[in-house]
Amino acid sequence: MWQERKNDVESGNRQLYPTMLESPELRWAFIRKIYSILAFQLLLTVAVASVIVFVRPIAVFFVTTTAGLILYIVLLITPFIALCPLYYYHQKHPLNFFLLALFTITLAFGVGLSCAFTKGRIILEAAILTTVVVVSLTLYTFWAAKRGHDFNFLGPFLFGALLVLMVFALIQILFPLGKISVMIYGGLAALIFCGYIVYDTDNLIKRYSYDEYIWASVSLYLDVINFFLGLLTILRGADG
Repeated sequence: MWQERKNDVESGNRQLYPTMLESPELRWAFIRKIYSILAFQLLLTVAVASVIVFVRPIAVFFVTTTAGLILYIVLLITPFIALCPLYYYHQKHPLNFFLLALFTITLAFGVGLSCAFTKGRIILEAAILTTVVVVSLTLYTFWAAKRGHDFNFLGPFLFGALLVLMVFALIQILFPLGKISVMIYGGLAALIFCGYIVYDTDNLIKRYSYDEYIWASVSLYLDVINFFLGLLTILRGADG
């Protein structure tokens, strides 16, 4: 029996959730494809961010010159601009991969600049915590889906919480409230994107169609990056 179960897992025939009507083989292949794309995005982000962190003149250029500041603003808004055509063309190959690369690289610049003036110890702590939490929540969601749990109900609550977080961030930009409020913001962001990791993983298992692999990867990538940045904000504030 154990050998049969092992063969089922290896061949991708294991049911992902009790009400599953489609072929488990196809859904497992879809999931592997998404996590492969996500891994590439995260590796690309680490590579770009590492260059910015270790090559100090790049970070100094962005924060000390007018041209650097303008370029920094452009790089900050480019990922949001790229999301629009990416959503529209996410099924059009190879344009979807080009847009995905543009989105990932420009967002990686923002991550790198967030880390550039942060202690290496804090970055390492945030990276380790992010890895542990993301892997744990992913495994939990797969386990829960197997037992019939559904997390679709989280969608409206998470969207409302995200709106509150965005308003909080805008207030913090216009009327800085101090270090404690920054740490509270980071804590709220980390909690909200923990919820989004579970929610988007559940959608990956049950709801995304096979042609939506790019958009599913983008959703999970944003969850991971925002969770990491939330942790970075907390640890940076706690370190003073």
